[in-house]
Formats: sequence, C-alpha cells, structure tokens
Amino acid sequence: MKVEIYSDIACPWCYIGKRRFDQALERFEGKGEVEVVFRPYQLVPDAPATASPHRAWLAERYGPQSRAMDDRVTELGKAEGIDYDFDTALHANTFLGHRLLHLAETEYGATVQGVLKEALLKAHFSDGVDVGDRAALTEVAVAAGLDRQRVTAYLAGEEGADEVRRQLAEARQLGISAVPTFVFEGQWAVQGGQEAETFLKVLRQVAAEEQAQAVDGEACEDGACAV
Repeated sequence: MKVEIYSDIACPWCYIGKRRFDQALERFEGKGEVEVVFRPYQLVPDAPATASPHRAWLAERYGPQSRAMDDRVTELGKAEGIDYDFDTALHANTFLGHRLLHLAETEYGATVQGVLKEALLKAHFSDGVDVGDRAALTEVAVAAGLDRQRVTAYLAGEEGADEVRRQLAEARQLGISAVPTFVFEGQWAVQGGQEAETFLKVLRQVAAEEQAQAVDGEACEDGACAV
C-alpha cells in the first residue's frame, strides 16, 4: 500500500497529523507493506527568502486570535509528544526544504525521507531553525543521514526545483487545498490531522479493499470470471 502525504514543513497540523499517522501505522497489522511518501505543499508560497518571527507574522495575518491559535496547537501537540515553541519559531519559505525532501526520497528512499521530514518539522517548530537557510538545512539533512557534500551541492544549484514545482502543481490539480492530506493508493483521501484511531481504520479499510480487488482479479481469466 502506498500512502502519499501532502504537507508543508511550516504547517503545525501537519506535524500533529504525522505523529498520529505514525502511531496508527505502528498498530497496523500490515505496516511492513506500507510505503509512506511525503509530497510538497506550500501554505505560503510567496513567503520571503528572509525569515521573520513567527508570532509577528501570524498576528499580522490573523490578528488578536493568533495567540489563541498557537496555544491550542501547543496543547494538542503535547499529547503527541511535540514541543512547540512559537516564541522562537521563524516564518520562512519552505521551498528549499521541499527540494531537500525530494532529494531524500529519490536518492535515499521513503524511510530516510520520513526521518528527514520529522527532523525538519522539529527544527522549525521546536528548535527555532530557519528552514529556508541553506546552511541550516544542510545540518538538519546530515543529522538525518544524508551526505553533506551531496546536500551542499544540491542546495547550491536548482536541481530538483522543477520536479517540486510540478508536484506542487499536481497537488492543486488534485484539488488539495488544505494540509495535511493523506492519499491512499492514489484513490482515497483523508484530510486533516485525524486521531490515530481514524487513520488505523482507514489503513484497514484500504487493505481490505485491495485484498478484495486482488481476489476478483484472480477469479477472472481469459474473459471469464469464476463465481
């Protein structure tokens, strides 16, 4: 089973959703047969290259309610083992981070990409790291298992940029307008940071559907279906 997770590095609900999905996957009987791939999405694609304090940016965008928004996410995050620190978090453009995730997937595989995704979310939300800075991204990537020379050369150029832009466009074409969005086998979509129990039910339902389709396929040969 393939699960594609559309999310942004600067999306607090994407962090919660990832943690809850991880919990569900650990409980899923067929977890060894599930491939999880992260797809890019940018909540603020026009964010400037120079980072700024998260609190100030959010207040400018949402007004007085911004503090309550952060406080609610912080409380929900605690239950998932996430330590949000919005006082030190930075508002940054996430395009370079998505390029880095593309590199991880294509050259290291989905498992390493997942490790890097977790590291980038922690760096952004807990450690006050500027995830739009090449030097900072390099350190996060190396700690996640990527080769320093490869990452440095990759981020210095434009490699992978067109592919990430294409995937961002595909997300829009699929009608994805909010993240996180979890797409199972390219057919079933679940939106939002659902509870782990909900994700577990979906995993089991998709697995059952796949099994049913496999049985139907085996029963039909040479233009005739067994009954």
